Order: sequence, then structure tokens, then C-alpha cells
Amino acid sequence: QVQLVESGGGLVQAGGSLRLSCAASGRTYAMGWFRQAPGKEREFVAGIRWSDGSTNYATSVKGRLTISRDSTQNTVYLQMDNLKPDDTARYYCAGARGLSSWLQGPYDYWGQGTQVTVSS
Repeated sequence: QVQLVESGGGLVQAGGSLRLSCAASGRTYAMGWFRQAPGKEREFVAGIRWSDGSTNYATSVKGRLTISRDSTQNTVYLQMDNLKPDDTARYYCAGARGLSSWLQGPYDYWGQGTQVTVSS
């Protein structure tokens, strides 16, 4: 079982930036970030493969949110720039054990989430 711990959420004004971190207790095939806003379903945001850093993104966040990894620290980051009120959500880190999980879901491990609130 891989434990995931997110940090870095908070309150920020529209146009501002935040960086989320996710520390993993073990290695997975790939990692991802998801978010869930009140009253909405959880949605995929971005994913990254440990081995080569390949990434995938939801269309809605391309160019504003960037996922990265530090293999030496077993940590994944989500840099969020030019934030909008619509980005307000609880952000979850997740781990995928294999290629299928990474590309098609579902992911196998989940953190508790960190809240991001963007004020207008």
C-alpha cells in the first residue's frame, strides 16, 4: 500500500499561483492530480509517469497547471498559475500501479486531498 500526503493548498486571489506537493511512501508507475468542486464529480487534472516524465493534462488546465516530479524525493508537484475561481476545489493526489490505470483509470492509491480556494 502506498501512502500519499498532499500539501500546499490555500486561499489565493484570481490570477495568483500555488504549488501543491504530494509525497509518496513508495513508488508507483505514475502519479496524477484530480480535483473535486462542491456539487461536482471528481475530475482528472494532470498525470505524470515516473520513468520518463511523460505527462498528460485535462484540456481545461493546459498552459496554466504544470505537473512535475522529483524522483529523488518521491514527490510530485502541481504548479498552478493564473488561477481562476473555477479552479476552486479539493485537489487529490493519486497513484497508478500500471499503464492501464494511468491512461484509463481508475487510479489505485489516493491521498486525503488539499483545499484550493480562488477568490475573485
